[in-house]
Amino acid sequence: MTRPPGTVETKDMVFPQDANHHGTLFAGQGLQRLARAALVAAREAAGCEVVMAAVTGVQFLAPVPVGRALVLRAWIGRMGSSSLTVCVHGLAEAPGCAPELVLQGVFELVAVDAKGRPRAIAAAYLKPETT
Repeated sequence: MTRPPGTVETKDMVFPQDANHHGTLFAGQGLQRLARAALVAAREAAGCEVVMAAVTGVQFLAPVPVGRALVLRAWIGRMGSSSLTVCVHGLAEAPGCAPELVLQGVFELVAVDAKGRPRAIAAAYLKPETT
């Protein structure tokens, strides 16, 4: 299956160790999963190492009970000369039910060199309309 660079989809289960005292996904775990998906998408799209610069918005739209699958879909919303905006949706899946949007976030990442300093994203990775 061919997909554009910077689009990522992962699926994982919500286990009891991921839950809060209500038996649903702990918000910190949800945020961590969103951030990881954003990092993977940005790294792939930039073609180099990236670091998180900001979380510009996260919403917890519905609780995710233990035992549900959590699908994370990440894509590049904006690519600049050295930074990227990544959007991530989290969908809960249960057998026999339609996926439900339960989490979403927007993350800003910056391409970095070996010393951790900002660097330009290679021109080959930039979309023509952003160069």
